[in-house]
Amino acid sequence: MTKTERSLRAQIAAHTSWANTSDPAGRTAKARAAALARFETQVDPEGVLPEPERLRRAESARRAYFSNLALRAAQARRIKRELKTAAHAA
Repeated sequence: MTKTERSLRAQIAAHTSWANTSDPAGRTAKARAAALARFETQVDPEGVLPEPERLRRAESARRAYFSNLALRAAQARRIKRELKTAAHAA
């Protein structure tokens, strides 16, 4: 089986699984709670901040994390595009 075929089989399985899920939010609740806990621990490792402040900071840390991912993805796309352009020019 080729890489493309494996990828398509995985996509089919994922779509089928989500199509049979009656409560998508419930299915991912534990993962979302764990992710938020990670950011809360990052901004308040000793657990000394009041909850509203810890949650505010955790949300900012989460946004910074995903903004950094978006930046890195954009940079990777730019580099790939530049390499492709250079290869065509050669």
